[in-house]
Amino acid sequence: MSESAANLPQLLTRARRWFEDALLTAMRAAGEQPVTAAQAAVFAVLDDEGTSIAELARRVGVTRQTAHQAVHSLIGMGLLEQVPDPASARSTLVRVTAEGGRVHRRALAAISVIEEVLAERIGAGPATALRAALTADWGEPPLVDVPGRAGSRGTIMPDHGPKGRS
Repeated sequence: MSESAANLPQLLTRARRWFEDALLTAMRAAGEQPVTAAQAAVFAVLDDEGTSIAELARRVGVTRQTAHQAVHSLIGMGLLEQVPDPASARSTLVRVTAEGGRVHRRALAAISVIEEVLAERIGAGPATALRAALTADWGEPPLVDVPGRAGSRGTIMPDHGPKGRS
């Protein structure tokens, strides 16, 4: 895939992978326990008070089984723990241990340095513009008429979703 032929989702995926690779490499070089990108993704979406495995799976965009495997490997590393959910006697929440908090703070510091390196490489203006574009409110995903059907030009369809906008 050439860069000019790549679409925006492919470019975003490549950029995310660049950050993940830099972070995981930096953490290993710093002597931290190696984690996978999937395990790191779990940390990125945890609530301070704890999060259910089902909610973690939804946030990361993986199956409950995949989230369960990542969580239990992180529990085995001493970075996460499961505790009873105070709102439901039948449920548990996953939360960060003290050691996990230490590692997470170190990872956040590494991400800051990686962002500085990116700004040095592409320029401060483009780095700021990238952050602005990614933090802007894009609204709900649009329903588009997919090109290729007879008479279709690939237009945006009226929104008749749950909010009732049109």
